[in-house]
Amino acid sequence: MKYGIWNVARYDEAGHRALCEAGYSPLTAAVLCSRGCRDSASAHAYLAKDAAPHDPFLLKDMDRAVTRVRAALSRGEKIAVFGDYDVDGITATCLLTEFLREAGGDVTPYIPGRIEEGYGLNETALRALSQQGVKLIVSVDCGITADEEALLCRELGIDLVITDHHECKDTLPEAAAVVDPHRKDCAYPNEQLAGVAVAFKLAAALDGDQMRVLARCCDLVCLGTVADVMPLQGENRTFVVRGLQALTERPRVGIRALMEECGCADQPVTASLIGYTLAPRINAAGRMAEVEVAVELFLTHDRERAAELARQLCRMNRHRQAVETEIYQDAVSMLDPNDPDPGAIVLAGENWHQGVVGIVASRLSEEFCCPTFLICMDGDKGKASSRSYGGYNLFGALERFSDLLESYGGHELAAGFTIRRDRIDAFREAVRADALAFRESDACRQALEIDCEVPPELLTIENVAALEQLEPCGVGCPRPVFCMRGVTVEQTTPVGGGKHLRLRLRKGEARYSAIFFSTTALGADVCDGDYVEVAFQAQINEFRGTQSVQLNLVDVRQNEKFRLIHDEDRAKYRAIRAKCVPNAATAAYAKPDRREFVMLWKYLTANAEDGVIEDTFAGLARKSTRAANLPCAPLRLRICIDVMEELGLIRVTQTPKTLRITLTPPGQKVDLNSSRILAWLSDAEAGTADG
Repeated sequence: MKYGIWNVARYDEAGHRALCEAGYSPLTAAVLCSRGCRDSASAHAYLAKDAAPHDPFLLKDMDRAVTRVRAALSRGEKIAVFGDYDVDGITATCLLTEFLREAGGDVTPYIPGRIEEGYGLNETALRALSQQGVKLIVSVDCGITADEEALLCRELGIDLVITDHHECKDTLPEAAAVVDPHRKDCAYPNEQLAGVAVAFKLAAALDGDQMRVLARCCDLVCLGTVADVMPLQGENRTFVVRGLQALTERPRVGIRALMEECGCADQPVTASLIGYTLAPRINAAGRMAEVEVAVELFLTHDRERAAELARQLCRMNRHRQAVETEIYQDAVSMLDPNDPDPGAIVLAGENWHQGVVGIVASRLSEEFCCPTFLICMDGDKGKASSRSYGGYNLFGALERFSDLLESYGGHELAAGFTIRRDRIDAFREAVRADALAFRESDACRQALEIDCEVPPELLTIENVAALEQLEPCGVGCPRPVFCMRGVTVEQTTPVGGGKHLRLRLRKGEARYSAIFFSTTALGADVCDGDYVEVAFQAQINEFRGTQSVQLNLVDVRQNEKFRLIHDEDRAKYRAIRAKCVPNAATAAYAKPDRREFVMLWKYLTANAEDGVIEDTFAGLARKSTRAANLPCAPLRLRICIDVMEELGLIRVTQTPKTLRITLTPPGQKVDLNSSRILAWLSDAEAGTADG
């Protein structure tokens, strides 16, 4: 089970009927109704794709930014567009560079090297640009925390216009203009603009005709908005809808070449295609310190050159994946097996690749359900990338612990910082305590939000295909998640070299093929014959000309009765391990009998491969009791394992997710009565145990 809580929304029948009568399919109507749309007017407003973009001059300091840029254009000054190395920053850099060049500007795009320079404005870059004769720097997707760099620009005789969308500190850099929708004194109606969208707003303000500029660069605005996971509502939804249409019907030379290299040139471009196919390859350039490849790809008009650049990006992405796997395995090996619930993961590595640790942090945060901070060490300092979980505000946390940091920046869900080696332990302890306190607060959102429970009869090919009415999907209008209860797992099969899990599921007479990406049967804690509840996204799968409904699993968990028993036993086990003397009834319940020891031992010896069996505890409990057809409470099974380890029959290694049980070489027989654990439970049952 990936999520501790499932919040399953419900919908009223009257609203559902009204939406069906308005032309929505029964499944789409169920989703809309569960999200609060109970009539055609509210559904239309929720899905509106033509919201008018807001006036760019509503952004604080936009007038000052326009005045300074126009002056640079009229005087022929050399301008640098200074960006960031992710998709949002690359598209923002290319958009503004292209626009200013078409306006007659002498423009140099500049994105710092991720490894050599790090994120954002920096002294090395500013001095180099000054030597090139740059008189105006316009930052895009960065700069909002660059206080010292802004002062250096002034010393060098360079004017600085900042456009950014990250969180602001209490004081702003001293610049010619600071345009950021997160400014506390900014009344712009949409705080959730991507960096590329803020750059677009500057271009639109300079041009005077926002829709004309949008028609020219909506593809770039769309790419950055989707890749940076901005809410797809209001004007953001307009940007993305217009951009998806342009990317499908008239993609620029470089994007067309990238889609051809990815094998998706002949299919409509969707937000999912951007997020899972295009964005990782564009990001690979920045992550692998060759960001200029992506910049040139967007700006080139040469088809042959674009094809070569696209091949380079795909090669970089494959290399990035290999590096990511190495760092992930290294990071997991550092986790304390005796601390399965750390609250927050804070790890430091000596040889980690700075460009890749953010992806690994994201993977770990999802897998271990806690905020994750990975630090790349270089001498006595380290640069970190962090990812949130459950709504934990990373930027706010870094602000609270800024006395331990050299510098920091970012936003709620993703942030970076620099820290001295001798302060890492103190930071780890502080952020763990903070994250654990947050988890207990009302603000924590560790639950899986599910649109509705669906009966099998709604999962038809026609109804699933009609979910297209909800597109584009993303934050603010997510792809719908459904659930079904009382589902039998008929078969599990590893696919993709063991990276993914295919399942055959049955609900009554209905059977479904399901896929659970990036997990195994062990990771998902399922096995053939389990009776489960599944949370999933539905899609149409086509194989050899035949279409079928496929369930893309988001989470799977055992039926409610098993979960409740296991949760109750887990609390009792923690008390027993802490030597908190239980009452006599609890001790009697916890103490296993000889039949249960025999049951477990037979299962271990029959199923261990090369003397080793690895499983989740819940999975081991289900499988061993099913094999013996003998009920055994999870608590007593856990005590059996502890006693066997105490008596030298097995060795147990516990990771945050699994138990690894190694059978020791056969030797002399052991006497269960010699177990101190069982003796203590017997004394507790008799009321004579010491704490």
